[in-house]
Amino acid sequence: MKTINSLSGGKTSSYIAANYPADYNIFSLVRTDDKSCLFPDAKLRQIVSDRIGKEFIGTLEMDEIIYTMLDLEQYIGKEITWVTGKSFDEIIKRGDKVYLPNKAQRFCTVEMKLKPIQEWWFKTINEVVDMRIGYRANEMRRSKSMIERLRDGVQYDKFVVGSKNGRNKWKELAWRVPSFPLIMDSVFKDKIEEYWKEKPIRFAYMNNCVGCFHRNPVLLKHLSNTNENKFNWFMNAETDVAQFKTETSYKNIKRSLNQTNLFDEDFSECDSGFCGL
Repeated sequence: MKTINSLSGGKTSSYIAANYPADYNIFSLVRTDDKSCLFPDAKLRQIVSDRIGKEFIGTLEMDEIIYTMLDLEQYIGKEITWVTGKSFDEIIKRGDKVYLPNKAQRFCTVEMKLKPIQEWWFKTINEVVDMRIGYRANEMRRSKSMIERLRDGVQYDKFVVGSKNGRNKWKELAWRVPSFPLIMDSVFKDKIEEYWKEKPIRFAYMNNCVGCFHRNPVLLKHLSNTNENKFNWFMNAETDVAQFKTETSYKNIKRSLNQTNLFDEDFSECDSGFCGL
């Protein structure tokens, strides 16, 4: 069975790439078409465009994630495959209406993270693989939840296997067995943090989308100051009938008072999204 390391750009999945060699390392890039979020380095924009096979304008994650993945590839000495799906701008528009993901409907993760990996798997491998998932030793609840959704230990999903008369033909396929090497080897966050000290990798201080609706309002307010253009994308995406959080709008979060003496390290990874694959 071939092995795949699913990478997010964070220290945990990067630790897996560095310490658990696999047949493939794969990273799914979240994109935006909004030029106010333009990635600032034109040369790197072209490098990323070549990697993903389509124009790269910017990402709604922190820009550092681009450097992370390029640095990590050099560090592990093995190719990282980049994939991408529709941009965030595209997935929220259905005709003339806007549909936003939220805690009950996390279709953003499915459309921009999972589907591009699945499409790549179908074209490239098309047999059941062992996919390493970056859950740490204290995240057994998350691994249990994933395992409970398996069928005989294997994950099945629907794939487009062809088309007829302009309509997609779908088929349910067995495609991966999730594995959790950090849980098996009792690897906690402190060991991962210690491992990356003095290593030549430029990490963002947290990964996943800047405006992820899983983040608490205090953190989102902080990010509206430190990553204003990206936060504004989420704020501007909301309408009178569609917003990311039921309890408040992103406009209200941006208008809220700053919390005093807050620093990036004040926020744990538990606050930084839920895009585990």
